[in-house]
Amino acid sequence: MTSIEKKHPHVARTNSRRKQVLDAASSCFSRRGFHAASMADISKAAGMSAGHIYNYFASKEAIIIAFVQQNIERVNMLLLDLGQQEDPLQALIDCNYNQVMECLDPMVWALPLEIFSEASRNPVIAGLLQQSDRQSRSQFLTILKTARIARGLPADERMLDGRINALIAMYEGIAVRAVHDPDVDGEALANGMRVALTALLLE
Repeated sequence: MTSIEKKHPHVARTNSRRKQVLDAASSCFSRRGFHAASMADISKAAGMSAGHIYNYFASKEAIIIAFVQQNIERVNMLLLDLGQQEDPLQALIDCNYNQVMECLDPMVWALPLEIFSEASRNPVIAGLLQQSDRQSRSQFLTILKTARIARGLPADERMLDGRINALIAMYEGIAVRAVHDPDVDGEALANGMRVALTALLLE
């Protein structure tokens, strides 16, 4: 519980209820898809009335937006931690195995794929994702540029932006790979990714 929640119990209750709805919605969207899952399905999974849910989220779109905002916060924390590492480049390579295993987990990738699919049809969701992407890539660029300069490596921003996009595309593509090949050898994939990461980050 945060200090704000301790001072204001109603904030803690609201956050708890919102999390309850989001957990239920994540399960419903992952299992049935965004459009097939109804607010009635979500309310049943959350154990509260649909009317109660509308106190926290005005629509299914608002729930998707909340998921996107959650991910923005998660990525910001990851980048903050990365920037504090002694050697961010090596840290990215060393955490590759865990990242690949996480990306292969259906409990992790099912919801993002559903959000990406909705973004292809919904300009509001697409705009939020694109804004988030620009922000995170800018932060990532600063971290990589500083780390490469410290190693005496070229740090041209256009080159680094291309490598960042390649790196992101590889990780985002793991979810699609898992759909196409559910029996993919995760360890072998992680080893291949490590080779690519080493080239992208250290050459």
